[in-house]
Amino acid sequence: MSLLRNKVDYKLYLVTDRDVLGKRDLIESVEAAIKGGTTIVQLREKNCSSLDFYELALKVKEVTLKYNIPLIINDRLDIALAIKADGLHIGQEDLPITVAREIVGKDMIIGVSATTLEEALLAQKQGADYVGIGSVYPTNTKLDAKPVSLEELHVIREAISIPIVGIGGINEDNVTDLMKTKIDGVAIVSAILGKEDIKAAAENFIIKMND
Repeated sequence: MSLLRNKVDYKLYLVTDRDVLGKRDLIESVEAAIKGGTTIVQLREKNCSSLDFYELALKVKEVTLKYNIPLIINDRLDIALAIKADGLHIGQEDLPITVAREIVGKDMIIGVSATTLEEALLAQKQGADYVGIGSVYPTNTKLDAKPVSLEELHVIREAISIPIVGIGGINEDNVTDLMKTKIDGVAIVSAILGKEDIKAAAENFIIKMND
């Protein structure tokens, strides 16, 4: 495992969604979130062309590089390679981790979405750097997400050694309880990007997570 992959801080993992932002600028919003304490950024674009995704990813990378924050690309291995992103996040229906690793090489971070202990164990066995577990709470940003209870999350935490990021419906009211499961971080969309003051929203998460 490369030095970079060993040193990633998953604590406040921002996942982008331009629908949540409305008319606000994505690049400015990502920068505000980083200034507030975001430790890693995932660029998630489901409804744009490859060219638009590529150009947007380059702009986001300028910001993440400026603050030395890892940039993860959701799903699109080709975009991750094209912009030399720090990482790739894949789901259960994407390319197998072993195949993705052969393509991206040893230095790129690979994260995997999982909803069960079995999926998390397999991800670890196949060389994932971290798993995103959820949906922990109901969420409007991924309506097909399967629920994962805090008890199930705790069981997964006990069973695997790679970092775990909780995802789905996490906000400033429930994050303190969630962190008691000893996971490594939380993935946030609306509870940061949907707020009027994005920087303050990120800062508030850091405070709550340290309680």
